[in-house]
Amino acid sequence: MGRLGGVIICLLIVIMDVVAGILGIEAEIAQNKGKHLRVFFFECKEPVHQAYELGLAAAGLLAFAHAIANVLGGCVCICTREEFDRSSANKQMASATLILSWIVVIVGFTMLIIGAMSNSKSRVSCGFAHRHFLSIGGILCFVHGLFCVAYYVSADATKRE
Repeated sequence: MGRLGGVIICLLIVIMDVVAGILGIEAEIAQNKGKHLRVFFFECKEPVHQAYELGLAAAGLLAFAHAIANVLGGCVCICTREEFDRSSANKQMASATLILSWIVVIVGFTMLIIGAMSNSKSRVSCGFAHRHFLSIGGILCFVHGLFCVAYYVSADATKRE
């Protein structure tokens, strides 16, 4: 793919991750506007439907951005330590950022889903406080964008070698 196509793909990934991050943070803000009573680690709160919708939208965008980066970036496989040591710097970078992007997407997606699901019920729920899942998931969306762009660029450079 040409240089312009690569720039467009990187911009698409970054825009989707930034929007997902903003949605996650907005979901946290909406959740905090809901009624809740907190005593130490125990909390009773009324779910906020807007936080549920924003959290799910953020999780969906994060997953879609990850899928685009992985499908269009291709597969950069390194199976052994010896193969890693013999690989070019681009291939090593692609492998490292691929692993890091998977870790970040798993943690961020899980946090966004937990935060959204805590707002999916229609009645007040009480239990241990599940605070800041949505905002931390939103922040991880920004980190995911950095790793995915680094992966795509290094995977594309590996293909050109």
